[in-house]
Formats: sequence, C-alpha cells, structure tokens
Amino acid sequence: MAKSPDLPAHLDQEVKPYTNVDVIKLSESILIPLACKHMVRANTDEIIVVDENENPIGIVTDEDIIKKTSEDYVNPAKTTLGDIMTFPLISIDQHATLSDALERMKEHKIRKLVVVSDDKKIVGILYKNTIINLMKKYLATRQEKKSALWSIMWNLGLVLQFAGVLMFVPAIIATVLWETVPATGIYLMSTLLFVTGFFMNSYGERHPLKIHGAAVLVFASFLLLVLFGTIPHWLLIPHDGVEPSVHFVRSFFESAAGFTTGGLSVLSSPDDLPQSFTFYRSYTQFVGGLSFIYLIVTAFYPEHKLHTMRSFISGRIPQLRELFVTITILFSVYITILSVALFYLGERNIIDNFALAMSALSTGGWIPNSQILVDLTIPEYVAIILGMILGALPFGFHYAFVRTKFMSVHINKEVALYFGILGLASIVFLFSMDVNPIDSVFTVVSGSTTTGFQTLNLKNLNPLAGTVLTIVMIIGGCGFSTAGGLKVYRLFKLVGIKDILKKKQSQSDRNEIITAVALIVLLPIIPLFAAFHMAGLGYDFEDSYFDAVSAFTTTGLGTGTIGAGLDSYTMTAFAFLMIFGRIEIILLLYMFVPKLIP
Repeated sequence: MAKSPDLPAHLDQEVKPYTNVDVIKLSESILIPLACKHMVRANTDEIIVVDENENPIGIVTDEDIIKKTSEDYVNPAKTTLGDIMTFPLISIDQHATLSDALERMKEHKIRKLVVVSDDKKIVGILYKNTIINLMKKYLATRQEKKSALWSIMWNLGLVLQFAGVLMFVPAIIATVLWETVPATGIYLMSTLLFVTGFFMNSYGERHPLKIHGAAVLVFASFLLLVLFGTIPHWLLIPHDGVEPSVHFVRSFFESAAGFTTGGLSVLSSPDDLPQSFTFYRSYTQFVGGLSFIYLIVTAFYPEHKLHTMRSFISGRIPQLRELFVTITILFSVYITILSVALFYLGERNIIDNFALAMSALSTGGWIPNSQILVDLTIPEYVAIILGMILGALPFGFHYAFVRTKFMSVHINKEVALYFGILGLASIVFLFSMDVNPIDSVFTVVSGSTTTGFQTLNLKNLNPLAGTVLTIVMIIGGCGFSTAGGLKVYRLFKLVGIKDILKKKQSQSDRNEIITAVALIVLLPIIPLFAAFHMAGLGYDFEDSYFDAVSAFTTTGLGTGTIGAGLDSYTMTAFAFLMIFGRIEIILLLYMFVPKLIP
C-alpha cells in the first residue's frame, strides 16, 4: 500500500498498542444462542473461535450470525460457532506495522484483523477504523499547526503594517526639521516594516489562535520590532570608533528599550542627539506599548468581554484592525491633551512635550533631554503623574470612556487595589527617604507604573526604600495595559489557589492561577542571575539587582550600573531581559513547553 508522505511515522508503528484486547474467545462447539448471550454481555460484534489449546482457528461476527442462521434450513438452536465461522483466520503478528495491517486488510477485503503473539496466541483485534481515526487525528493536528502558523503570520503582518504606518510620523517630523540622517533611518525602517507586514498579511490566513500560537505571536512581534528598530539607532548613535558588533549591540539595546517600553539607555546625553530622533525614541515606546495592548487583548482577553464591546467607530464588535485603530485613537487623544498641558504649564518645546507625553502614557520613561525633569513645577509633576497612571490602567478602563457599560465590577476592584498599592507604597517611601514629598510620590508612581522617569539618585537606596520600589516594580500596573510586572489583576487570581485542590476552578481559571504563581516566583528570581553576573564584574550587588528587576519589569529606573561601559554580552543580556519581561516570561513556557500549563 502506498503511504502518504505525511504519515510514515504513524503507519510505521507496531499494531499492538492499537489492538483491542477485550475479545471473546469461545470453542467451536458453542451453540449460537449461548454465543449471542456472550456477545451482548461483552457489547462486542465478533467472537474469535479457538481450539482446545486456545489457538485461533476462525472468527464469527454479528453479520455472520444474522446472515447464516436466517436461511430456512438452518436451526439456530442447534447451530455451533464452528458451523458458521469464517476460516482460515486472517491474523497479523503483534510486531507488524499499521501499514502492514492496512495492506493485509486491503488484500483480503476485510475490516478487522486478529493480532497474535510470537507463539501464535491471541492478543486482540485490530480494527480498520482505529487506524483511520488515527490518521484523521494526525492530519487534523498537522492542519491545525499549519493553520496556527498562517494565523501567526497574518496577525504578525498586521502588527508590522500598523507599526510601519505609525512610524512614518517621526520620519515626517525629521523631514520637516531638515534632519536628513534620522529621516533616512526612520523612513527605511518604516518601509521595511510595512512591506514585510504586507507580505505576511497577504500570505497568512486568519484563524483563531490557541495559547501556544498567541505566545509565539507576541514574542515574534517584539523581536521583529526591535530588530527593525535597530536601523535608525545604528545610523544615529555615536559609535566612537568601536567595533561594528559592539555598535550593533548598543543599537539593539536602545531599540529593545524603546519598543519594550523598558526605558533604559546607555546614552548619557540625549541632548546631543537630533530632536527628531529623541522624538522617535519616545515614539517607539508609544508604538511598542500600543502593540502590546493590541496583542494581549486580541490573544488573551476574555472572549465574552470582547463580545460585549461595541466600537465607537462602527457600532459593531470591533474587528482586529478596528480594535488597533481604537486603541491608537484613545492614546493619541491622551498624548495630545498631556502635551498641550505640559506646554502651557512649562512653556517647553512642543516636540519635547509630545515625546515626554508619549513616554509617560506608554510607561516607557525615555526623556528627550537630560534637563527636562529638572525643576518641574507642582502642576507639571501632577500632569506627568496622571499620564503615567493612565498608561498603567487596564484597557477596559480606557474603553469605558467611549462605552461606559463596558466597565465591570472586576475591573473596578483591580483599579481600586492598584490605587491602594500606590498610596501605601508612597507613604512608606516618603517616610523612609529624606527627600521632597513630591519627588517621593513621583518616584513611587514611576516605579509602580513601570515608567522609569527618575528625579532622584537611586544609588545605594536605604533598604526599606529600595525594597518598596522593588516590590512595586514587580507588581507593576493593571492587566491589559502598557505597564509591565506581575499585573494587579493576578493578585486577585491568587485568592483562588485554595480552590484548585478542591477542583472548584475552571480550566482557564486554573491556568491563570498557575501563571500568577509562576510569575511571582520568576520575577524576583531571574534578575538574580544578572545581579550575580554584574557583581562578578565589580558592581554593587544590591544596585545590580535593582537595575535587573527594573529591566525585567520594563521599568527603567536605575542606580547607574547600566551604561556604555558594559560589555556586549551583558548589554545583550539586559536587552533580552527587557524583551522577556515585556512578553511576560511565562509566555516562553507556552511557546516551548505548553504541556507544563494544564
């Protein structure tokens, strides 16, 4: 029998594992009425007829009984199995392959085979339907994997197209300012993003994504955004005569810090960069933050909540493209309002105001110049604090501004708990540090929202203040926001741990609880490896751990250990810390070992 090239591994398996061992074995002298009673009791359609040594000699099926005992001259009460059995018996060795079994069934035009051991004893019966169902299941799985691949490509193409279109904004600003080098780099990146996304979207297919495919989509999206985003950094970052590989690592690090909203930088003087490029850097955080919300909402947001949404554009349940547009419009409105407020409150350059607003609302933390946070007035502090908090609130909270009925009690509780954490942490930090109260509150909000704006020197923090900031960075903002960290909504999930053992939780709730527990363990532990490595290079361990947590939670607060003096290996490690933190490290389990998640 010719085998499909897709099925050799399955059809080359031995028949024994697929054999039904629950068979009836009766002597050929057994009368038909008694044999029928055995068949009914065992709920089977066939009997294997054996001799006195239990060697198989024939087979009787329900069809044989009906057909051969219905003839006028046959008396069923006096007919034995031996009278109507089919022989010689067609059997197959237990070590033969499924392919051999199909070949034999085809040759003898039968749909079942008796499987025998090496000493010709009966092992059971192999049915043709068993093999067919195995083939169907295998092909369905392959088709599902193929569909997942095309769906990942389709969604990835959509993300890259949107990113490419959005990135034309800083390119146009660079053109208007006659800054040719930034314009060239950003136009090149934008075009490559859009063209790549167009081809992926064209060749991909829209199918529902399961958790594994969604995890791959999120990771691939940020990795590609970071790689494409390296192009403008390569052209603009001063290379100071360093090796091209080192220059690439620095560019990759800066790009990662942008698109992941990590906010860290090895550039000590952003003032020396072209203004359009500092705007571009904040803009990458805006695009990265929006992309993260889009990816998480479309891949992981509860389906029943998506079906309660109505787009303020069309009035229908928003499609994927429309959802991305909705998210973009909402945050663009926020940015415009905050930028105008900062302009009138501080009379700064409007482009820098937009850059600062984008970094605040995307919880990114990049500052367009090194003096922009110096000597802020109280109203400016308040405006930026509000912007950072807005960026850390859940997507449903923002959507409520246009569809108020979308707000739910669960979201309200999450936001209330988040504000409670902010308030408590601010009080503890304030009384543990001898600094201006507004700077204390600003720093805690910056850490809790995982923004990373910094007005205080955090090197060698006292233990209590350092612990408070570390904890709020690990907790992070609300779910389905641009903030990093554990996410506050997962704290609610931990309440259900006790119900797992009682089996009162649904499968999705169990997965959420397991994810929350895993993140609580991993978020503080993984930065330890980076801290030990940095300590081995001569850096202070506590400062190194703080900066590693900041990178892993995509915060951006720093004690000064991360700078241009880091070697390429360490800088690359921190870049991937930000990427893994952005996609939430738990998604790597979904990607590579999904069976670990029930």
